[in-house]
Amino acid sequence: KPLYKELLYTIAHKMGKPSTTTEVFTDSQFHEYIKEVNTPRLYSYCNPHVHYCPPVYCLMATVKEAKGILGKDVSGFSDPYCMLTILEDKDANRTHQSRAKPCKSVVKDAVPNDRIYQTDIKKQTLNPIWNQTFILEFGAVTGASFHLEMCKAAQHLALFRMIKEAKKEKGKDDFLGNIILKLQDLHCTEDNWYNLEPRTETYPDRGQCHLNLKFIHKAVKKNNSVTLPGLHIVYHLYIKHLLKNMHSSDNTSALCGEAQTLLELYATQNNLSPFLQDLAKWVAYSKVYQSLEVDSSVLFQQLTSIEYHWHQQELPYQQKQELGDSLHGFLQYGLCLVAKYRDIFPPTPTATPKLHTLLRILVQICKTRAFQKLNPAQFDLHDEVGDAIQTGTQEWFTIKKGLHQPMTKVKTVCKPSHSSCCYRGLLELTNFHESFREALPYWLNQAFSTTQDRVERAVQVDQLHPLQSGTAPIKHSSSAVDLVACIQPICHLWEQLSWPDPEEAFMIMVKITEDVCKIVVNYCHILKQRVRVLSDNCDPGSAINMLCVVVNDLEHLRSVLTKLPTQLNWAGLRDRTQNVIGESQFHNTLPSQLQQAQKTLRREISSALDTLGKKVCIMSTSLTKTDDFYLLLTPLWNNSVKILYQVATQHPQQEGLMVYCQRLLYTLQVGPGLCAKYLNNKTTYAHLTFNSLSSQELVQKFFQRKTKEQHTYSGEKYGAVTLLTSYRRSDQRLRVEVLNAVNLLPMDSNGLSDPFVQLCLEPNHIFPEVELRCTQIKSCDLNPLFDEAFEFLVSLDQCQSEGACLVITVLDHDTLKTDDFEGEAFLSLKDIPGISGGKEGEGLSSQLDITPAQIRLPLMHPKPNEDSILRLLESRKGEREAQAFVKKRRQREKQSQEGI
Repeated sequence: KPLYKELLYTIAHKMGKPSTTTEVFTDSQFHEYIKEVNTPRLYSYCNPHVHYCPPVYCLMATVKEAKGILGKDVSGFSDPYCMLTILEDKDANRTHQSRAKPCKSVVKDAVPNDRIYQTDIKKQTLNPIWNQTFILEFGAVTGASFHLEMCKAAQHLALFRMIKEAKKEKGKDDFLGNIILKLQDLHCTEDNWYNLEPRTETYPDRGQCHLNLKFIHKAVKKNNSVTLPGLHIVYHLYIKHLLKNMHSSDNTSALCGEAQTLLELYATQNNLSPFLQDLAKWVAYSKVYQSLEVDSSVLFQQLTSIEYHWHQQELPYQQKQELGDSLHGFLQYGLCLVAKYRDIFPPTPTATPKLHTLLRILVQICKTRAFQKLNPAQFDLHDEVGDAIQTGTQEWFTIKKGLHQPMTKVKTVCKPSHSSCCYRGLLELTNFHESFREALPYWLNQAFSTTQDRVERAVQVDQLHPLQSGTAPIKHSSSAVDLVACIQPICHLWEQLSWPDPEEAFMIMVKITEDVCKIVVNYCHILKQRVRVLSDNCDPGSAINMLCVVVNDLEHLRSVLTKLPTQLNWAGLRDRTQNVIGESQFHNTLPSQLQQAQKTLRREISSALDTLGKKVCIMSTSLTKTDDFYLLLTPLWNNSVKILYQVATQHPQQEGLMVYCQRLLYTLQVGPGLCAKYLNNKTTYAHLTFNSLSSQELVQKFFQRKTKEQHTYSGEKYGAVTLLTSYRRSDQRLRVEVLNAVNLLPMDSNGLSDPFVQLCLEPNHIFPEVELRCTQIKSCDLNPLFDEAFEFLVSLDQCQSEGACLVITVLDHDTLKTDDFEGEAFLSLKDIPGISGGKEGEGLSSQLDITPAQIRLPLMHPKPNEDSILRLLESRKGEREAQAFVKKRRQREKQSQEGI
């Protein structure tokens, strides 16, 4: 009950916008969320409408440094200092009414001296560094504003004070610039560079000042709760969150937006450092692990954070005691689980990895400096695990014996299993690594801040124009190149570092990946601000071009992030840590950070593209004629069709290409869009039409192509065959007489052949019931005379179908092996007398005396792997008839002598 009162107090007196989530929640939403995750009885005790004693609202302002300020002394430097205060509405009104003429100092005239805070004076510099923190009290956020004035201290300050007391006019400090921020526009925490604004336009560029602002509560609540248990409130919500989503499809370990915002508000109001927040997360998560089955990767992440923050802040005694108890308690809990591993972790594919993960966590706890500092007693994990296994084995045997199960107790020497031997101790490093270990966290922090500053400066000078490299344009801007150049040294140094301890190397990699992802996300935000500033001062066309460059920058950055695992050699690190870091832990730590950054990039790219679409819509409403708008869209549309064509031809062997092309072609032909007269891309339409055909239509196209090739084929390289053909419509009979063949290739060892002729009507789906016909075999003859007639009972509609043809194949008969291929010819049925002309039933009287036509067809050999139709049919793996047809034609290509 007191903990939830603490939550309601935090909601009632919240200040600032949340920075962890983009969504803003109202008080009623917070109350509904608390009511949802708790029992109605508990919520009824904590009435949200009860008014508690309000705190003192404060703004904790840290003046870090400044750069590029004005030089007011004759030496070209200044002696700067800052004055800070908060002006509320009544102070501002009193100032305007009391001032008779403009005054140089707004801060001094507006509020009493006890509400003005002043930094130290830094001598002779244009880039002063203060790092001083002040706590400024105020009444309400609404109407209040933060004021900072930077001034140059007057020389000979004592003398000027005497003159000032005498004349009340000379000796005032020179004004360098000011910063005014409305409190209601600030986030809970702000850490930014702010421009120093001038009073006049004489010197507009007055430099920047780096401020860290945080809303806090100065007074402690009535229940006098300690900060760490207060954070446990929010992570109690985490337990409720896991219980709620345990059996749902959205089973994620991340807190929802309301809980994240509540955590940030509480931590900010109580001025909790990141170290204290990570400490509270560990305590809460470790308790959750002991009661629920949750993903243990969050425990590993919090241990890593505690290890990196341990040197940065000295914990109070109570927090040290709680952290030590939590680490020691989790170790004891883990050893209890290890002792009962036969029951809790049976030898199954799902339970064994959990045992390995638990042992990894126990090892990591023992290796942290926090545990070594807070538990000075000697603790040998190897021995403790061995003792736990021995004790658990004895208890397990006693239970089994008591249940009268057939058991044989064998005298064994207790040896820890492979799972329990994971604790190998710290590796002995070289003197260099031992000396560098303490400095490594400082280097990582310095590298992060330096890279962040370089990226900010790169965006500030970026004009968002695409770079040029000779004749080939580079479509992203200079800041994207600078960002990649900033990331490369980090990757190169990691490769040279080659840290020997695998677990410590993994923690370093987690920190590097986290910092790179933070830099990328921050780059997205400042790039959006940059394009907003530049587009306000240019024409619409230039603004659209800038948006396109921003999209290209983000796409280029996304490709760089995709290569990051390769550049940092995650695969090598995974091989080194496979015996100490579980597969699930490795995957849930490093790739998840990268996926979150890529998700942010995709969201920003979608936002930019949505803005581009809105600008195009604005242009469509601005043009008076529809045709003018179509002409405007024509290049964009043609480029889109070109891209679709490239996608369609990029993977021609993939399944589903036919359906894709059919739908795309239908969309282009009958869907809403531009008229046909505005489109000029015949190649794309031809490709889509070709790939949209069904397999049967493609077979018909194949035989159409073969009959056309037969018409244009000249020479009798492989011989020729002579036919006499006709068609009688009265009885629907197709008559084919095979007269002879000449100049056949010798296929036998005696220099002769044993030829015969096959007649087949194709395609098979048009003539499904027509059987293959063969002539007699003519032994030892290269110019055989057959003189045999065959009749096919087929309808006129079948003969007039697209691609319908007679395939003549000449083969050499072999008794003990497959018949050899002499050649083939294709005769279109439309070229046979009696078929071309009217449809069936028309003009029967004129078809009675059809004269058969004699035709001499040269034999051909197919060219291997040159037919695009066969390649397309071959890609359709799921169609049995298409695969059978391709297999038959491929067999002919193997027998062909065209490629020899």
